[in-house]
This record gives sequence, structure tokens and C-alpha cells, in this order.
Amino acid sequence: MKRLMTARRGVKEAKQSERAGEPSAADALASARAEVDAAKIALGERGPVWWTDGAPDFNRHLVRNTPYAAWFAALSAGGPEPR
Repeated sequence: MKRLMTARRGVKEAKQSERAGEPSAADALASARAEVDAAKIALGERGPVWWTDGAPDFNRHLVRNTPYAAWFAALSAGGPEPR
């Protein structure tokens, strides 16, 4: 987490440098974003799935196209959560 937060601060600083018109800001921003990506991969937030629980992967699916459609519709309608 420390590595990720340091990298995120690096992105913020690079964006500030970019706004200030510093010539090396674009390279610094690309480097900081690459560090954020590497930290997220190390944390398991990105990259290949590292667990095998047998459950289908519904990432990158619209909620209405998953088994969670009724639950989401109830949230959107303001009704109680189905059980």
C-alpha cells in the first residue's frame, strides 16, 4: 500500500508540473502512472486472476446481464434489497 500511495503522489506531482509547463512533466507522469500500475498488479488489483474459486467472472459485464440484475434493479428503484 505504501508503494501505491507513493506512486499516486507521484502522479499528482507530475500533473502539477505539467500544469506549470515543465518540459519533463509528460515523462514524469508516464513513469508515475506505470508505477501505480505496477503497485496495483503487486496488490492483486490488476493483472491475471490469482484465485480459483470456480465462480464465474462477471467483471466487464453490465449488471443487467449478470445474476445480480434483480438486486441492482431494486437498488435503483429505491426498494428494499431482495434476499
